[in-house]
Amino acid sequence: MTELHRMTATALAAAYAARRLSPVEVLEAAIARAETVQAKLNAFSLIDPAAAKAAARESEARWRKGEPLGPLDGVPLAIKDNHGLRGWPKRSGSRTREATPQPEDQPHIARLREAGMLIFAKTTMPDLGWKGVTDSPLTGVTRNPWNPAMTPGGSSGGAAVAVATGVCPIATGGDGGGSIRIPAGFTGVYGIKPTSGRIPGLYDSPAGDLVSPGPLSRTVADSAAALAAMCRPDARDPAASALPVPDFPSLLGAGVKGLTVAVSPTLGFTRRPDPVRLAALEGAAKAMEAAGARVVWTDPKLWNARQPFVTIWEAAYALAVMTTPAERLPLFDPGLLEVGRRGLALPAVAEKLAQAERLRLMHAMIAFHREHDLLLCPTLPIAAFPAGHGINTPDPHLYPEWYDWTPYTWTFNLTKQPCASVPWGFDDAGLPVGVQVVATHFREDLVLRGSAVLEAAMPVEMPPDRLWS
Repeated sequence: MTELHRMTATALAAAYAARRLSPVEVLEAAIARAETVQAKLNAFSLIDPAAAKAAARESEARWRKGEPLGPLDGVPLAIKDNHGLRGWPKRSGSRTREATPQPEDQPHIARLREAGMLIFAKTTMPDLGWKGVTDSPLTGVTRNPWNPAMTPGGSSGGAAVAVATGVCPIATGGDGGGSIRIPAGFTGVYGIKPTSGRIPGLYDSPAGDLVSPGPLSRTVADSAAALAAMCRPDARDPAASALPVPDFPSLLGAGVKGLTVAVSPTLGFTRRPDPVRLAALEGAAKAMEAAGARVVWTDPKLWNARQPFVTIWEAAYALAVMTTPAERLPLFDPGLLEVGRRGLALPAVAEKLAQAERLRLMHAMIAFHREHDLLLCPTLPIAAFPAGHGINTPDPHLYPEWYDWTPYTWTFNLTKQPCASVPWGFDDAGLPVGVQVVATHFREDLVLRGSAVLEAAMPVEMPPDRLWS
């Protein structure tokens, strides 16, 4: 039997069905490993397995009867700290938020619980998810399992570490500027951001509809299964409830034959990536071509939309600052407080103008995808850099803010498109490299199909325990 921490959700379900494993023993192993990982890498804001242990016994009984709730029944799950879970606090990585038990599950968490998943921990994130790395005054610094001196990225950094180290096969993340794809790229796991509105939600993130929740996992198949559950309707979000939910797992084998795949190293406006990331993109393009896709090297007709993104982002965090009692403001991460103060200084019309520019950008990508089924580009232009409080960029001169080293990710938050970071090898320092697969709105099926082709060409690797333990 494969070591438990290396088993995917798909493999666990097969083992449960064959009665080779029990959800009870798998959960116990996950809890023990979480404690080990926590001591070294600080991936969790809370580990509380009591309810999960009872749920594991119920799952075990269902599998023995041959009546599981589905392919995720009995699979351990960690959720991001800003995702609401009934009876658990939701502090969102912030000392400004009280540890008050939540009255109900958020819709996507409710769907995963209904699928039989065993929720036993919450993962670390920066203060209210405001930046692309994971450290906060509340939980400290989270570290990368490939090199603990480095950041795992953020804001779903704890989720990515939990998956990369095998604590659990799947964890939830949320992505407002790259917060799933950045840590996926830095830690060598798979992370998909669905179309804004695809997953029913009660999102109270300051970043509003820039944010989409989604899964992180070590395989495309596991994320497809989680996404299929997370997309199921919820009456609390009537707009999303009207969307049909594809059977994402069944579509993975469809491949990319006959699809047109555009490959863009710069999206038409960023600096050209370094040779390592360019080589990864070239390798991914060749894999798509070998799988039968028509590959063309071309840029979408985009422009540098940094200013609209920053305006919307800073206006959002101005709201977070405005709605926090004055006596609690010193509890914020100083960087978040500065972002919020810049947002407060914006003229009233600035956010409206930024949203209009966002709409123009969205229309440009809709037009682009009429001729190109998928777009390939780098996930990030850089490798993971040192972790630590206040280290938000590897080079303050070249990249003054975190927005400047993440141009490939936040662009698609502005356009609301589905996209995923797929692991594609390593750089000379042994740090993971990722490529990004992008499709037009509500075509997560195409993103998953393209991702599966790349995964087959470059299977994911787990960091050896010796690197971090």
